[in-house]
Amino acid sequence: MSANEYGILVVEDDFRIADIHRAFIEQSEGFAVVAVARNGAEAREQMARHAANIQLVLLDAYLPDVEGLELLWSLRRDYVHVDIVMVTAAREVETISEALRGGVFDYLIKPIEAARMSQMLTRFRREREALANRAEMNQDELDQVLSRTQPAEANPASGRSLPKGIDRLTLRSVVEALKQSQQPLAATQVGRAMGASRSTARRYLEFLVSVQVVDAELGYGDVGRPERRYRLQADTSGWLDGL
Repeated sequence: MSANEYGILVVEDDFRIADIHRAFIEQSEGFAVVAVARNGAEAREQMARHAANIQLVLLDAYLPDVEGLELLWSLRRDYVHVDIVMVTAAREVETISEALRGGVFDYLIKPIEAARMSQMLTRFRREREALANRAEMNQDELDQVLSRTQPAEANPASGRSLPKGIDRLTLRSVVEALKQSQQPLAATQVGRAMGASRSTARRYLEFLVSVQVVDAELGYGDVGRPERRYRLQADTSGWLDGL
């Protein structure tokens, strides 16, 4: 990672969700994924190894070897320079309240909308930059830094906000390929239909999964190995009208 990027540790036991987070972060200007941890032990190991390069932790509340909130308090104690964002399916008020008492920078409930993730990263970068190299602030300056209600930046030509690296025309092509098929498609099939590589098609498909426009399911290809297949959800007209 470069000196002008903020390093992120992703703590997520589901490798598919971790890959989506990584892809989104890598498309976001000014951020880089330093490491991915699948459990609490790996998270502590990665923090011990890369603490100087990590400024933000995306933390799931459900981990196989430790409660996410327990890990939150541990990281808070040992790495005071790091901000933590809970990215989790936990909706219980008790969990949310404890996370807020633990000083989380934000709390994102799965499934995460890309625009909401982008908003969080934009606010994180804005606050870090505003506080850098400042000896003191007056109340007006502090109030502006702590304003946490600003919407994510949107494309002026549309009400739909897209993350860096997701092109509107290519996204339309992916959606159109899915519309034309009566069956779920693998990333290779979508890429072939739109004249793009499998990796490009998969990146766009996983973005559409993250914003709940496309469903992903496991199917079996010609060689008998499972692969992810994608289909448009039944009622996505409202979202697609914004493209």
